[in-house]
Amino acid sequence: MDPTAAAPAAHDMSFLGLFLQADPIVKGVMILLILASVACWTVIIEKTIRLASARRQAKVFARMVATGGGLEEGRGGIAARIVAAAQEAWRDQDPTETRAERRERIERAMRAALTLDLKRLQLGLPLLATSGSAAPFVGLFGTVWGIMNSFSSIAKSQDTSLAVVAPGIAEALFATAIGLVVAIPAVVAYNKLSGDLGKVQSAFAAAIGTLGNRLARDRSHHARSAAE
Repeated sequence: MDPTAAAPAAHDMSFLGLFLQADPIVKGVMILLILASVACWTVIIEKTIRLASARRQAKVFARMVATGGGLEEGRGGIAARIVAAAQEAWRDQDPTETRAERRERIERAMRAALTLDLKRLQLGLPLLATSGSAAPFVGLFGTVWGIMNSFSSIAKSQDTSLAVVAPGIAEALFATAIGLVVAIPAVVAYNKLSGDLGKVQSAFAAAIGTLGNRLARDRSHHARSAAE
C-alpha cells in the first residue's frame, strides 16, 4: 500500500485559500465584513479631507472676526454660509428689540447655518461607530459557525489529527481576524474624526459669539445715526 495515499490533502493557508475553502455562511460573513471595511475607509478618507478643510475655514473665519475684517472675506464653504446668515439677520431691523435681543437673533441665525454644515460633516460617522462595535461580533459569529462545522466534519471522519483539525479552525478564526481589521480602524477613526468635528464646532461657535456682538453693536450705531 502506498503510504502517501492516506496522507491528508494539502490545504492552502493563504488568505485567499482560507476564504475559498470556508463554509458558505462563513464566506458570507467575510464578504459582509470586507464590504463594511471598504465603506468605512471611504468614509474615513472623505471625512478626513472635509474636516481638514473645515478646520482651515474655522481658522480663517476666527482670524477675520478677531481682526475686525470685512464680512466679504468669509468666502466659500461654512464661513460663507454663516456670514450670509449673519448679514440677512443684520438687515432684518426691529426698532423695538434691545441690543442683547438683536445679538441673540443674529447669533441664532449663524448657529442655525453652522448646525446644517455640521450635520453634513457628521454623515457617515455613525457607520464607523456601528462597524467598530459590531464587526468583531459578526466575525465571532463566523468563527463559531466555522468551528461548529469543523467539529462536525471531525466527528464524521473519525480523525482528530492536527492536520485535519487545523485548516477548519484557521478558516473559522480568519473571520474574527477580518472583523478586527474592520473594527480597529473604524473605532480609531471615529474617535479622531469626532474630536476634529468638536474642534471645528468650538472654533466657529467662539467666532460666532464675537461676530454677533460686533454686528449688534454696529446695528445699534447705525440706528442711532439714522435717528439723528
